[in-house]
Amino acid sequence: MRTNYLFTSESVSEGHPDKVADQISDGIVDLFLSKDPEARIACETLTTTQLVVLAGEIRCKGVYENGEWAPGAKEEIEATVRNTVKRIGYEQDGFHWETFRFENNLHGQSAHIAQGVDAGDNKDEGAGDQGIMFGYATDETPDLMPATLYYSHKILERMAADRHSGAAPFLEPDAKSQVTLRYEGSLPVAATAVVVSTQHKAGYDESDPAKQAELEAYVKAVVAEVIPPVLLRETEYFINPTGSFEIGGPDGDAGLTGRKIIVDTYGGAAPHGGGAFSGKDPTKVDRSAAYITRYLAKNVVAAGLATRCTIQIAYAIGVSKPLSLYVDTHETGTVGDDTIEQAILGIAKLGGLTPRSIRTHLGLNKPIYQPTAAYGHFGRKPAGDLFPWERLDLVDDLKAALA
Repeated sequence: MRTNYLFTSESVSEGHPDKVADQISDGIVDLFLSKDPEARIACETLTTTQLVVLAGEIRCKGVYENGEWAPGAKEEIEATVRNTVKRIGYEQDGFHWETFRFENNLHGQSAHIAQGVDAGDNKDEGAGDQGIMFGYATDETPDLMPATLYYSHKILERMAADRHSGAAPFLEPDAKSQVTLRYEGSLPVAATAVVVSTQHKAGYDESDPAKQAELEAYVKAVVAEVIPPVLLRETEYFINPTGSFEIGGPDGDAGLTGRKIIVDTYGGAAPHGGGAFSGKDPTKVDRSAAYITRYLAKNVVAAGLATRCTIQIAYAIGVSKPLSLYVDTHETGTVGDDTIEQAILGIAKLGGLTPRSIRTHLGLNKPIYQPTAAYGHFGRKPAGDLFPWERLDLVDDLKAALA
C-alpha cells in the first residue's frame, strides 16, 4: 500500500448547471412524494440558456393517474421548477427564474417496469433496476468522509452562504472547487493545491486588478477558515485561472441531471457503480442502496471495526433479495471482512437489505431529497428526516453481532 501520495477531489456549487438540473429533478421527486409516499418518479432535467426541460416517467396518486394530469398539477410542477432556480439565485439575462422557457415532458411509468417492482400477493417488492452500488467511509474527517472532497464541498458551501447573506455581493451562483492533499500513511498532511473558479459580477476580473485582488483575497480567507492552517503551509492557489468567469450557469454551459456522480459521492476515493441519484424515487436502488451502503460503511468505521470501509451491494430488477454483499476494510479491519458481512446480514432490523426494508429502516419515502442535490449526498449532518443514512445508530447492533 502506498504511504506517500497526492490525491485530488472536486466539488461544484448549487449554481453549476448540472447541479441546477439535479436540484430541479429532486424538487420534482419531493413534490410527488409529498402527495403520495408510494409515487414512482424518474425525472431528468436539461438546463441551457433561458430553457428548462423535464423528461421522464412518473406514477403518483392524485397527480398523474391513467395517463391524465390532475387539475393544477402541471402548474404546481412549473412553480416548483421556477422556485428552485429562484432559490439558487439566478436572475441573469441568460438564465432568469421568472422568464426562462419551460417544457414538461413527463409521462406515465412503463407498465412492464411497474409489474416487476410492485409487491404482489405472492412476492415482495422488487428492485427498481439492476446494478451495483458502493458505500464508503474513512476516519480522515469528523464526518467520516475523504478529506479532499470534504474540504472541496465546505469551501463552496461557505461561499454560497456568503452570497445569499450579502457578505460576498460580488459572487454569482456558479462555482467549482478542487483540493489536492498530500498523504503520508493514511492521513493528509498538506494541501498542495487549491483551485476555485467562481462566477462573479462584472469587473471582478483581470479588467480591474483591484477588484480581482479583492475576490482572490476573499477566496483565500474562506479556504483558511475551512482547511486547518497546519495543512496550508505549502499551498498553491489557482483562483479563476482563466482570468474571468462572468458568464456561467446554464447560460454558459448546458446542465443535465446525473452528471456529477463523483461529486455526489466520494470524490473518486471509492468505487462507483455508475448510477446517478437525483430525480429518482427510493425504489430505484441506484439511490436507496447507495444510501444504505454508506450507512453501513459509516457505522462499521464508527464502531471501531476499521478505519476505512468499502461496501458493495448488487440487485436485479424485479428481485427483492440482493445478489451479493461485499465488504472491504482495506486491511484496516479489527475482524475479518467476511465476519462483518455475516454480521450485517444477520441484523434483523435491516431486513435482509431488500429494497422495501431499506426504505423502511431509513425512512426514505418522504420528500427529503432536494437538500441532497448540492454539496454531496454523504458527509452531511442528519437533521430530522434529512440524511438518515448518516446516522450512527447501527454501531451497537454491529458490536453485538460480533460479540
